[in-house]
Amino acid sequence: MRRSEVARLVAQALAEDVGSGDVTSEATIPFDRRAVGMIVLKRPAVICGLPLAREVFRRLGGAALAPLVKDGARARSGRAVARVTGKARSILTGERVALNFLQRLSGIATLTRAFVDAVRGTGARILDTRKTTPGCRLLERYAVRAGGGTNHRFGLFDAALIKDNHIQGAGDLEALRRAVAALRRRRGARFRIEIEAQTPEQALVFATWEVDALLLDNMSVAALRSLVPRLRRANPALTLEASGGVTLKSVRAIAATGVDWISVGALTHSAPAIDLSLDLRPC
Repeated sequence: MRRSEVARLVAQALAEDVGSGDVTSEATIPFDRRAVGMIVLKRPAVICGLPLAREVFRRLGGAALAPLVKDGARARSGRAVARVTGKARSILTGERVALNFLQRLSGIATLTRAFVDAVRGTGARILDTRKTTPGCRLLERYAVRAGGGTNHRFGLFDAALIKDNHIQGAGDLEALRRAVAALRRRRGARFRIEIEAQTPEQALVFATWEVDALLLDNMSVAALRSLVPRLRRANPALTLEASGGVTLKSVRAIAATGVDWISVGALTHSAPAIDLSLDLRPC
């Protein structure tokens, strides 16, 4: 992530939490009291969010965070992942914002790594989706990468993904085919166009169009196993993506059908936060 984006997101989070000041810490802790805070994992995880946690304390002043691992590293339960040293007030003021970033992003990175591990050796890549927390897409996509996943399009502007409602809205397939051809002429060969197929018959039709990828939506493993070789013969250059209801139990079988991408909305909309704590000790 760009430093400017990290700074902006941290400033927004601190404004939300600290507001006009940390009244509790200011009332209970002497101004010059110094301390050390250790950020400790409560369960095994893939760590993510340390640059943001470090920026929290940099912006507050009076304390500094030193990472003890790198983003993307696996760490065991009980492992200290960062040390914060400086004024006790500053450490406690920044504690919750820093932990919130780490807990949320480590949760996404950890779940992503589980999916990536599940398909290892198949050639399939795990992708995220646009099912992200509003305003936090940049962070959540960063966490997917830290977990070994791949980012799909960022938004509606950087690639075309024609889904079932677009197909319905176009009127008929011939009108849609002409619209896809016009989009290709307008945007050029380097612009990715993908279209969603809900049945094998649709997929075989769309494979002959001017598209780069097919999204095979909610198809069974048996259907994918039969369809993928036919699509490879029809258009070897197509990228084939499977999506819809993918779980850790099913993802390996889906990958084994030969698809290139498997997109998983749960990476960002359902990843459980990772429990971390900050243990304060006097200097």
